[in-house]
Amino acid sequence: MNKYWGDKRYYSLNYFLREKFGEKVFKISLDAGFSCPNRDGSISNRGCIFCSARGSGDFAGSRAYNITEQFEDIKTMMNKKWREGKYIAYFQAYTNTYAPVEELRRKYEEAISQPGVVALAIATRPDCIDKKVIELLSEFNKKIYTWVELGLQTTKEETARIINRGYELKDFEAALRALRAEDIDVVVHTILGLPYEREEDMLNTVKYIASSDVQGIKLHLLHLMKNTPLVELYERGELKFLEEQQYIDLICSCITLLPKNMVIHRLTGDAPRNLLIGPLWSLKKWEILNAIDKTLEEKDLSQGLYFSTK
Repeated sequence: MNKYWGDKRYYSLNYFLREKFGEKVFKISLDAGFSCPNRDGSISNRGCIFCSARGSGDFAGSRAYNITEQFEDIKTMMNKKWREGKYIAYFQAYTNTYAPVEELRRKYEEAISQPGVVALAIATRPDCIDKKVIELLSEFNKKIYTWVELGLQTTKEETARIINRGYELKDFEAALRALRAEDIDVVVHTILGLPYEREEDMLNTVKYIASSDVQGIKLHLLHLMKNTPLVELYERGELKFLEEQQYIDLICSCITLLPKNMVIHRLTGDAPRNLLIGPLWSLKKWEILNAIDKTLEEKDLSQGLYFSTK
């Protein structure tokens, strides 16, 4: 394979982190005990219809423990795989700017004070980014490399209503502008395979992100998990899973549409085996990632090939 970003034809998070920090860096996923306005009744009690009971933090630490205890527990597990490296304190579960600013500051500070932490990552909703939160995030960005992850999922407003996202595209755009005004990097989540979406809809979302002032992207496969509202659509026959090869080809198309300087944080997603209803082929994560690499090579595709600002 020709050298693009190491041995990849796309700008992977691993490549970005090794370049930035000079060594292996991996995430410590935390559950800080926050809630979400889409669950506590502020917007809705249902949440996004695909979201698990743990608020997309199924692989995060247990909220029964404090930040330091979670960090140590997960770090010990990670060190079995990678004996050397630095850490990203990743606030993953639920909405991690949805609390009083002083509580946020205390928990963020506890996380970045752990030995070996070189970055702070905060997953949240665009409608939970206000002036005080921006000021706090800017404060931390001056101390340590910080990025914020925003769950966009789709640019199609009809789909956003179906999945009960709870905010409009204009809210995402306002949050993005506010974060970038403080030079805070933004990573955007999108989901491929949402109910009723065609391939054209999914690619339109990726094109929108590609042309935005966004520094990173996470491309997720829609997972159907037990005890989520999405099960209702599935049982009515209104949800059709993407096929394995269809997803691989779609991801390759997405990669070609992204600018070369946008870091690709994820090309698929994880779901706990005991909760996953489908698609079951998604459990073969490394096979899928290898198939993506192989397809890019065979078709001579790479990130940025079809990127356009038009």
